[in-house]
Amino acid sequence: METKELGHTGVKISAIALGGMPMSLSSRPPESESIKVIHRALDLGVTLIDTADSYCKDESDKHHNEGLISKALSSYSGDKSNVLVATKGGLMRPNGSWTRNGNPDHLRETIRISFEALGGKPIDVWQYHPPDTDYTIEASLKPAKEAVEQGTIRFVGVSNFSVEQIKRARDVVEIVSVQNQYNPWNRQPEEDGVLEYCEKEQLTFLPWSPLGGSRRVGKLEDIDAIAQLAQEKSVSVYNIVLAWLRAKSPAIVPIPGASKVSSIEDSVRAVDVNLSDEEVAKINRATAS
Repeated sequence: METKELGHTGVKISAIALGGMPMSLSSRPPESESIKVIHRALDLGVTLIDTADSYCKDESDKHHNEGLISKALSSYSGDKSNVLVATKGGLMRPNGSWTRNGNPDHLRETIRISFEALGGKPIDVWQYHPPDTDYTIEASLKPAKEAVEQGTIRFVGVSNFSVEQIKRARDVVEIVSVQNQYNPWNRQPEEDGVLEYCEKEQLTFLPWSPLGGSRRVGKLEDIDAIAQLAQEKSVSVYNIVLAWLRAKSPAIVPIPGASKVSSIEDSVRAVDVNLSDEEVAKINRATAS
């Protein structure tokens, strides 16, 4: 598996990561199947798994995905010394909905619970999920800074942040990654300067929902440029999209979700798919807003 540096930490991560969210929402598969997915990802060389305290059915089920990943890692018989888990805090799940909570007291507590859910070892990467306008970025990130100083968190990232917000976050604590939505239907990181900023500042950019999410992933076949390239190269349309994202910037590490072994097996194949500048431009034109 190809690797990339996480930010400018000197720590290497796989060029394709695993998104854990589909394994913990209401439509999640049996736990045994999810553990097989995680184990297969590790077998294939995936060394970054992305999760969040809010990847669950509702508030009563909070931290489900973190616990699942911890269980899968503890039962894995292979080498897991280089595996990093990146979790997030800042979203609540009342009755299965999504709401923001940047209250420093809440974030301090959820960091503690995430630490325990992930096995009581330092959280590799903790990401402040979305900025909550009820609290300043400085106040919301103070608990993360404290946790870094205490050794509970190794590295800090942010999610759904603008360039200005990233800069403010970096004034509080060192930031190694940015996780914003980026896919054929949402190319905002190209337009708002976030992707360019990450590349310039050596921050890892983690595109969430890289294949469009459950509502749009099935529509990738309808984008002729993607479908034609997939046919020409004898790969899936998902491979083409992941290869397209990787070609957009060396800062990018896609985190496709998976709830089936076949899904992560297919996603990893994207590492071997190379697109020419002309092919990338073809997809750009086909997905321009």
